[in-house]
Amino acid sequence: MAAGGRTVSAQTVTLAAPAKLNLFLHVTGRREDGYHTLQTVFQLLAWGDTVTLEAREDGAVTLAGPDLDIASDDNLAVRAARALKALPGTSPDNGVHITLDKRIPTGGGLGGGSSDAASTLLGLIRLWKLDVSRDRLAAIGATLGADVPVFVRGHSAWAEGIGEQLQPVLLPPAWFLIIHPGVHVDTGEIFSRRELTRDSPPITMAAFFAGTSRNDCEPVVRNLYAEVDNALIWLGKFGDAKLTGTGACVFCRCADEASARAIAAEVPAPWRAIVAAGVNRSPAL
Repeated sequence: MAAGGRTVSAQTVTLAAPAKLNLFLHVTGRREDGYHTLQTVFQLLAWGDTVTLEAREDGAVTLAGPDLDIASDDNLAVRAARALKALPGTSPDNGVHITLDKRIPTGGGLGGGSSDAASTLLGLIRLWKLDVSRDRLAAIGATLGADVPVFVRGHSAWAEGIGEQLQPVLLPPAWFLIIHPGVHVDTGEIFSRRELTRDSPPITMAAFFAGTSRNDCEPVVRNLYAEVDNALIWLGKFGDAKLTGTGACVFCRCADEASARAIAAEVPAPWRAIVAAGVNRSPAL
């Protein structure tokens, strides 16, 4: 059976794991536990990774895929599967072999690991025939990473709190040109910097749609990573260039697909150009 970004058989499930953009990112405070509070809009993309789940009957959770640059035990998809296995009532014989077809760059601010984890959760409830609500899956996802719940919910969203307070939004059709400048930005490093703005006043959704927003992480990242700064300067010649999340990817909205591909053709090596359409509903669903 096939439906959109999902295929299902008795023993395998394959799902899309879409990337995301943060259309803005305001850091509004810091909690006593060290987590930062924020406001952002998550724009889902019709482009990303692919997750294939193959049932195992020995209870093991295994991982494969080309160019995986993180140990299996630390991979969020593996951690998601193990978290789901730990739920009461789940058979200890339930196992899975996870194959990741990675397109989303690591450390790029596009949510690749979080999306892989979310698609793993969504696929496993079908593969293992579990009666687990979307709310419960989102709660499991929040223990893995702040971006996982938006991918579990499967809709572009206005987010607050640490990113887990989500309100679906309908964003206008859009095409984006995204540049990965070839560096890996560590999110923890950015949020630990003293110079990061942590007291942005909350804004309304109407203010965002009126254009009153920015990315509070951008000045910090530009100062630490020259290639990100260079990419923003270069892309700024073609439109309103922005950083997504804590980076390293930068993006601009384009008039249409043809315009995005025309800019992509000019992106200098060794930077990587990505052209993607924004969507409101996740292809994983």
